[in-house]
Amino acid sequence: MENCVLPSLLAVFAHPDDESLLAGGVLAQHAANGARTAVVTATWAPDSRRVPELTEALTILGAGPPRLLGYNDARNLEAAPGRPRLVDAPLDEAVGRLVAHIRDFRPDIVVGHDALGQLTGHPDHVRTHQITLLAVEAAGLAHLHPDAGPPWQPAALYAATHPDSGVGPLRPPLEAVGKSVFAVPDPYVTTSVDVTPWADVKWRAILAHRGEVNRERALPGLLARMPEADRTQIIRTEHFTRLTPGPTRAHPTQLTT
Repeated sequence: MENCVLPSLLAVFAHPDDESLLAGGVLAQHAANGARTAVVTATWAPDSRRVPELTEALTILGAGPPRLLGYNDARNLEAAPGRPRLVDAPLDEAVGRLVAHIRDFRPDIVVGHDALGQLTGHPDHVRTHQITLLAVEAAGLAHLHPDAGPPWQPAALYAATHPDSGVGPLRPPLEAVGKSVFAVPDPYVTTSVDVTPWADVKWRAILAHRGEVNRERALPGLLARMPEADRTQIIRTEHFTRLTPGPTRAHPTQLTT
């Protein structure tokens, strides 16, 4: 894999910072190897306070400008004032918006949230997972969302996830601030990518989300207050489940088509 261009990668996550926390390493890895990469963020409006931070993080990761669905956050209505929350938006509308991005970018691989909603089970994470599952299939079918561009079928869909054995030093600080910790059984993980060579880039991208770094309960803030050794242990490996179709055999250390 080191001697060829890696597959193009489109990441679809609920909030600014999810991309850096959950797939920052593979985004940086693929971009450094010459692959096209991009990120779709389901919530927060273009003129909101977090989008400049997202723009900076994506620049660090080599993932281009933000692509926004523009919905409101389920728990923070300053994300997109006057717009529906992602969890309240018509499902077919949200799927169509994402289909347009998939058909425009034409990725080999799509990466998104897992069915548990990542560690804390945030409702926006769960909804984004559902939308992504439907959009990846719909994007390849010309009769669905015909106004969203010519059909394009990604070769693979991966869900970023956390195995039970990989939660490690994340559990105590999350539980200390009253957050749930949801992980999947270890066999459900099909691919674990060692992103150590890109860990510094990933960490800089996380730090670009300064508002979240300064928050007591947000994961970037929790990571920033951890001992460096614990933080490095957490961010140097990214775990995924291949979902096309369902959990299947996949390359054990690399996202592939």
